[in-house]
Amino acid sequence: MVLRIAELPVVRKSVLGIGDCLIVRTRNSSYRIVSLGDGRFRVSGGWFDRNGASPATLTINGCTWGGTAIHADVAAARGLFLEFGNRVLTTRIQDVRLIPAAASERVH
Repeated sequence: MVLRIAELPVVRKSVLGIGDCLIVRTRNSSYRIVSLGDGRFRVSGGWFDRNGASPATLTINGCTWGGTAIHADVAAARGLFLEFGNRVLTTRIQDVRLIPAAASERVH
């Protein structure tokens, strides 16, 4: 489910289920973000790949317009900057793609 902030399509953290994947393309990098539940995400790509920290398990603080005000409920939105729980801030998001986890009828 994609919601809008001031006509901006956003993906809220609250709509992400376990295994849902976000592909976030910023001005300088691409990130693969998989929801692990309990507010934690497995992140690879971009800064994490360049610094040998991929994949990292961490939280997402939210998204900003480039200042200090943060939309804590937003996982990603085109035009905003994504801030991870380790305080890494991305360049401006160019595109966001949500890939829902495959539904399974089996209990694992």
